[in-house]
Amino acid sequence: MPRKKKPVAPAAKKPHRFRLPGRKKKEEAAVETLPVEARAVAHYVRFSPQKARLVIDLIRGRNVGQALEILHFTRKRVAKEIEKVLRSAIANAEQKSETLDVDRLYVKQAYVNEGARWKRLRPAPFGRAYTYQRRTSHIVVSVAERPVRLATA
Repeated sequence: MPRKKKPVAPAAKKPHRFRLPGRKKKEEAAVETLPVEARAVAHYVRFSPQKARLVIDLIRGRNVGQALEILHFTRKRVAKEIEKVLRSAIANAEQKSETLDVDRLYVKQAYVNEGARWKRLRPAPFGRAYTYQRRTSHIVVSVAERPVRLATA
């Protein structure tokens, strides 16, 4: 014989919490204050990380326009690759937000990690071979929108 289900009491309502006028909910306030942040990564770039770090140190913390100008006039081959990654990060930021002001973007993070090393052989005297390594890099550039500082009068 099947059992009869017990009647379930309705769930008790939670008490309404009073909010002060002018205060916003936590979710609403968090959405407004979060700055746009985007990053771009280039893996296995065929440059030594040591040489790439010399150029990446020039743009860290600078405005995006200023960083692009520095990279354009830097006389290092790796500057062109870093410029591509920076332009990609800017495009990613524009894709994320419709209300983004590109003039307020700055390079928040920029670093170079060591990638895989390619082992190669070079002919040497008496039928021997010398080994050498072709180094690669992983370039990471992160851009963010500078927070707006309200002027106090």
